[in-house]
Amino acid sequence: MHWINWYTAMCFNRMLNRTGHFWEKRYHSSGFEKSDYTRALNTLRYIHCNPKASGMQSGFFYDFSNYGMHDRLTDDGITQWHPAFLSLGKSLEECAAKYRGFCKKYKPQPKTEKSYHWGSKLLPKVIKEKGKKKKTSPGQMRLPWDDWEPFTTEVQAVAEKFVMANCYDPKVAAQLFDNF
Repeated sequence: MHWINWYTAMCFNRMLNRTGHFWEKRYHSSGFEKSDYTRALNTLRYIHCNPKASGMQSGFFYDFSNYGMHDRLTDDGITQWHPAFLSLGKSLEECAAKYRGFCKKYKPQPKTEKSYHWGSKLLPKVIKEKGKKKKTSPGQMRLPWDDWEPFTTEVQAVAEKFVMANCYDPKVAAQLFDNF
């Protein structure tokens, strides 16, 4: 894992003209207590509403999200009910109805525009024009992905169960797995 993270950071830094750890000073997160139901529900809603907010989907159902499990109460084989979701009602149907309404009230926050500082546009152009020599590490290893088996029937079964439980239209989603 360390090698993959190092290699990924090196590639991204080269593409973006950066140095240092890739996520350094760029991503901050903090955990929250399992008993903080408000924050748990807001986080869950943010994850489920993100495909719609970004324009990838017109609704909340997304084949690679577990919103369908929370809305239709299906079993996707991976997800467990969070206590915050279960606290929304006395029955699972009531929890699903309240969560559906909670998601419909979501209003995505507009992203702030990127502010440029003096020289921030000019310097990357100068560096690109100057050109860089391609450096190779003497001990650089080859990525092992060529030797890996692409997928197994077990992985396919889990993926199919997850997608079918959470998709908007099972007929369309089934076409993803017809080729395998």
